[in-house]
Amino acid sequence: MSSNVPPARRILLRSGKSPYDVVPVEEALHRDVIATNSGNLIFSDATHKILEVPGTEVVSNGIRTNVQAAGRINEQYDAFVVPLANAFRPSFEPQLRRLTQLITKLRIPVVVVGVGAQTGLSYDPARLKPMEPAVRAFVSAVLDKSTSIGVRGEFTEKYLNDMGFRDVEVIGCPSMFMYGKDLNVAKRAPELNAESRVAINGSHSAVRTQGLDRVIAAAHERYPHLRYIGQNLTDALQLHWRDVSSANGKITAMPTHPDHPMYREGKARVYIDPITWIDDLREFDFSFGSRIHGNIAALLAGTPATVLCGDSRTLELCRYFDIPHQRIDELGKGVDVDPAKLYAQADFGPLVNNHHERFERFTGFLDRNGLKNTFTHGDSGAAFEKRMRSLDFPAGIRPWNDADPIAMAARFGFLQNRITKLTADNAKLKQELAKSGSKAVAAPVSQTSVYRRARRVVGKALQNGR
Repeated sequence: MSSNVPPARRILLRSGKSPYDVVPVEEALHRDVIATNSGNLIFSDATHKILEVPGTEVVSNGIRTNVQAAGRINEQYDAFVVPLANAFRPSFEPQLRRLTQLITKLRIPVVVVGVGAQTGLSYDPARLKPMEPAVRAFVSAVLDKSTSIGVRGEFTEKYLNDMGFRDVEVIGCPSMFMYGKDLNVAKRAPELNAESRVAINGSHSAVRTQGLDRVIAAAHERYPHLRYIGQNLTDALQLHWRDVSSANGKITAMPTHPDHPMYREGKARVYIDPITWIDDLREFDFSFGSRIHGNIAALLAGTPATVLCGDSRTLELCRYFDIPHQRIDELGKGVDVDPAKLYAQADFGPLVNNHHERFERFTGFLDRNGLKNTFTHGDSGAAFEKRMRSLDFPAGIRPWNDADPIAMAARFGFLQNRITKLTADNAKLKQELAKSGSKAVAAPVSQTSVYRRARRVVGKALQNGR
């Protein structure tokens, strides 16, 4: 595709929700606006802000790919922008194939920012071999409609180069450019001590198989003001509903699990909106853990952070951005991983000093693909920030440890609305089946599940309130 792409005026953005959408917690969890991981919203919100320039409208497309919408997209939009993270992984292959089907039907430019391949710390791509045809088809479809494809780091670049693709640019993740060329991260204290405010994050797999459970336990013992920040939808459901029905509900070593001491002490959070997440982290002295965007949120807040890398997707991004990091497989049994030591070892000079160069590389990629950015062509995001500050976003989700009437009323109100809607939907479905002459009966399975959840929530809440 020619690099002389006319500027887009109306951009469709793949994201769970618009940054401006204020969604109540219950509705956000029901709709899964975070697409199972709240880290997704950090890079999609950043992309939205970056692309919002005078004369250009950015519209959220949602996460679910509707191939049948291709005709409407061609008519109504000038470009389709797709921020991605670790999309080249086996579990994402079905979604990747659907995205490819949609992109193939589009006649407008398609720009992918920040896609990555995920394998182990050794960078061995063997586990990705079975999905190589799907990756080839996706990248080919994208490059048919763009000048180049933006990838997260060195491993993904080599992975695609080895397949024969040459129009590959390493741009990192757009989340790191939420504030443009400015990134101010500095230690506010000479060292950490027992009074320091420390945030920790991690995945269920890191807790279950990589020793992060021992790291969390040791930090919990040493730092009274420790807070765990989860990211998964299941983390949020555990905090808000005490719902442990998923497979992750068996991992009691996670601080978002109701059986964990940090849960009982109210020391866990999950955020639906990046703005509240970043704002809260401004009050911390240090952040560490295996979640890349959990620590990027801290860096955007100006708070020092160290990533415990457990796979190629986190490692290549840390290397590209010079984010202080440690390989999690080199941490031994984990009990000696003291945040104070990580803090003392962390050097934020390369991260901050090289940020401007990386920003110029990122905006150059956007220019070559016909996308203007607010820092070069707009108000540097001032209007975006002003509008965001005018909205009242829900606070981070806290552990539900009491039977507070206000909290109970909000939850029961949502459950009642869901039950009412499901009852109406079931009645409508039965009418349609009757008109069609079908003998099938519409069983209100979803309604029953809501009733069961309500009973479970009420019972546990009342027990905790005694």
